[in-house]
Amino acid sequence: MEALRIITEEHQNLWRIATTLDMVADEIDAGSKVEAPFFSSVFDYIEQFMDLAHHAKEDEFLFPALRARSVEAATVLDRLQAEHRNGPEVLKELRAKLASTATGGENNAAFTSALRIYTQSLKNHIRTEEKDAMPLAREVLTAADWAEIDRAFADNKDPLFGGKAKAEFRELFHRIASLAPESVGLGAQSAGVLQAGVKTGSSDVLLSVSGMESCYGRIKALKGIDLVVRKGELVALVGANGAGKTTFLRTLSGVQPMSAGKITFDGEDISALRSDLRMRRGICQSPEGRQVFGPLSIEDNLRLGAYTQPKTQVEGDLEKIYAMFPILKEKRALPAGTLSGGQQQMLAIGRALMGRPKMLLLDEPSMGLAPLLVEEVFNVVKTLKSQGMTIFLVEQNAFAALAIADRGYVLETGSIILTGTGQELISNEQVRAAYLGM
Repeated sequence: MEALRIITEEHQNLWRIATTLDMVADEIDAGSKVEAPFFSSVFDYIEQFMDLAHHAKEDEFLFPALRARSVEAATVLDRLQAEHRNGPEVLKELRAKLASTATGGENNAAFTSALRIYTQSLKNHIRTEEKDAMPLAREVLTAADWAEIDRAFADNKDPLFGGKAKAEFRELFHRIASLAPESVGLGAQSAGVLQAGVKTGSSDVLLSVSGMESCYGRIKALKGIDLVVRKGELVALVGANGAGKTTFLRTLSGVQPMSAGKITFDGEDISALRSDLRMRRGICQSPEGRQVFGPLSIEDNLRLGAYTQPKTQVEGDLEKIYAMFPILKEKRALPAGTLSGGQQQMLAIGRALMGRPKMLLLDEPSMGLAPLLVEEVFNVVKTLKSQGMTIFLVEQNAFAALAIADRGYVLETGSIILTGTGQELISNEQVRAAYLGM
């Protein structure tokens, strides 16, 4: 049933976009201008992603198998597939209304009214698939059916759904988040480029933690943590508030004292090293709550991240960060404290990248962000992973973190209680009930 997981993840992206469109429609009705480049980027994403790829896969593989196994499926699938066929025409009409509104031929209210009708129909479509079609598929399809469907959905050479296509969709989503109004996105004048890169990771162990303990006074916050991170891996640490996730990261980076245990990084025992020396070894952290230096300019914040690096490479690294996040370049002379939450999160990640990390530590990067930017943060993380970067991700949003992780650890009251691949943990009933709300 891998195909259903893929479809559900896509539904979550589309729901975020629909929710964002509703929020922007409210702002337009309150007097904001219609930003044509933003809406064009949204329509491009929906057209290329949903109408040409997502729906095509369902119509070709999932729905025919469902019709063959269940007479009851016809009523639901007839409606869904009619909406699939009508989707491109509805989107064409929305593009025409956008063009007319942008040139003054139609008032803003007419455009936002049409936009709300569209987002409501999109949400209803997703609800029908999630609540009617997919539960029926789980019930009636056979193992042989799922083998064929999953093979089609997981085909990395597929021109519509393969690895190249997924990279293109990440670029399209990045464009949406970049051009979205600052209240819900990054608010840049241009979209920037997520460099695709080629994964270069290996199976060599980069980080090994054994028996780690840490205390706050008499309270033992970490109780004998053992974990391993290999080069090129994305490893997620998930758990509820107060489980000890941030304490683990602080102890790993040397900010919080370790009362017992051993940390080996890149073949060296760093247990006794100060935090600044660990950073020089290549452990760079984007902290919880961003923690940018508010009075300093955005560019100075980025340069601070490169404090330990040779001066000759700093300008080139700055341009790479600016290419990914144009909003930082557009506002580089402004105090970092004037940035929105999403912009500050990109600055915090950029500052950590300026240190050229061997391992990037991300602490709750989605905290407090608008739905569109939550997905964009994980979009950026996926791109960094594709470039071969080793990433250790601490996140309360367990589903989003485990969905992109090679492996994961579940932390509860200072102890690791479960470990496995990201997909194994998502499928684990204990994890789904406790952390995924399923």
